[in-house]
Amino acid sequence: MVLVDTCGWIEWMTDSSIADAYAPHLESENLLVPTLVQHELYEWLCRETDTNTALAAIAATQKATVVPLDTSLAADIAREHKLAMADAIIYATARQFQATLVTGDAHFESLPQVLFYPKT
Repeated sequence: MVLVDTCGWIEWMTDSSIADAYAPHLESENLLVPTLVQHELYEWLCRETDTNTALAAIAATQKATVVPLDTSLAADIAREHKLAMADAIIYATARQFQATLVTGDAHFESLPQVLFYPKT
C-alpha cells in the first residue's frame, strides 16, 4: 500500500522537476487517498487554477481507495512526532493501513515508512 500526500499530488499535477518520481506511486493499484488529501488538493487547485480542474483532480483520486477521515490515532502520532494536525492525520492513516507515505514534505523526512523526495 502507498499513500501520496497532498504535496506529492501537487508536484505531479504541476509537472514539477520531481513529478516523475511520484507518477508510479499515483498509478499504483494499491494507492490510498485520505479524504483529507482530497480536501487539501481541492482547496489548493481551486485557489491556484479553477473549480473544473479541481473537480477533475478529485474525480481522478476516486480511482484509488478513498479512506474516510479518522482522527482516532492522530493525537498520539502528533504528540509523538511533533506533527501538525493535518500531517498527523495523514501519517496516522498511512500507519493504520501499513502503507508507505510518499512525500516531499520535510516534516515527514525522518519518520518510519516514509519515502521522501526532496524538492529540487
